[in-house]
Parts: sequence; C-alpha cells; structure tokens
Amino acid sequence: MTAGCPLLIDLHDRLREAWSAETGGKWRPDNPAAGQCSVTALVVQDKLGGDILKTDVAGAWHFYNQIDGRRIDFTMRQFDSPIGYDDLPSNRQEALADTSMTQYELLRRRIGQVG
Repeated sequence: MTAGCPLLIDLHDRLREAWSAETGGKWRPDNPAAGQCSVTALVVQDKLGGDILKTDVAGAWHFYNQIDGRRIDFTMRQFDSPIGYDDLPSNRQEALADTSMTQYELLRRRIGQVG
C-alpha cells in the first residue's frame, strides 16, 4: 500500500497518530483503523486528490481512495481477513454520510500539512 512512497508512508503515520474515538466511533487502541474509513477517505482526497471508492464488507460500505489509478486503503488493517475490493465509484457526500462533519474537521486539523 505505501511501499516505496515516502509521502504515503508519512500520511499513514500521521493518520495512525490522529485516529481516535473522536474521529471514528469504532476506534480501539488495539485496532486504531476501526471505524475510520469514511473520514480517512475524505481527508486523503483533500491531501492527495483522486477518487473515493467503496466496497461492501459484511453488509456495510467500506470507503478508500484511488490515486493515479492505484488503490490506497489506509484503514484495511481494521479487518481480520483480506477484503474483496469491488472498487465501486463513490463520492464525498456518500463518505460524509458515513461520518460527521465534526469528525472530518477534527481529523483534517490533526493531520495538518502533508508532504
């Protein structure tokens, strides 16, 4: 996911530090990516552009990004088993409906500038 790309590694590290129960209600210390997919997809799009995609995981939408034709999913580690990605087009409105403006603005502030 982030191999060989310092910008993506830096962003991933910042996200791990920034995620909390305040940025996603399912967050847990032993699984910091839990419940962070939609808010993370929004912030990643803010920082790096690209598209927001989604896939069904156990009956719920999981959001992630596609940048320059490459799938970027910073929250995939929240799942116990590999994801079968559908790469369905999504958008900011759909991702925001799965989080809150408060959570989004908080994560965005915590991440700050990237790059």
